[in-house]
Amino acid sequence: MDNKEYLKEVLKTESTDMNLISERVSQDSIIRLLHAAMGVATEAGEFLDAIKKHIFYGKPLDTVNLIEELGDLYWYINVAQDVLNVSTEDVQVKNVNKLRARYGETFSEKSAITRNLQIEEKALKGE
Repeated sequence: MDNKEYLKEVLKTESTDMNLISERVSQDSIIRLLHAAMGVATEAGEFLDAIKKHIFYGKPLDTVNLIEELGDLYWYINVAQDVLNVSTEDVQVKNVNKLRARYGETFSEKSAITRNLQIEEKALKGE
């Protein structure tokens, strides 16, 4: 398969109803969630880049910068939490419930590999 053939196949599965997409994106809450998601991705990349430069390039680990990036991550996460009307504490409780459903009381590689997503979803919903 050459690139032209690949592109032809790719374009068959592209979402192209731009009117519907524009309608969805026009919602303030979706714009805020998109901003938060973009920000989390950007700041996580900056956090990772600082660690990469330390490990692979020998640059001193700049913990002041890492803490700054964590703060930026929290900022974007809090925007998303506001849109979703969920507190940090609620997110933490749901996360622990999911992890307990997945691992029980302690991590195991087997549990990490053989996840039961239905049980995890029930734990997230508090069922």
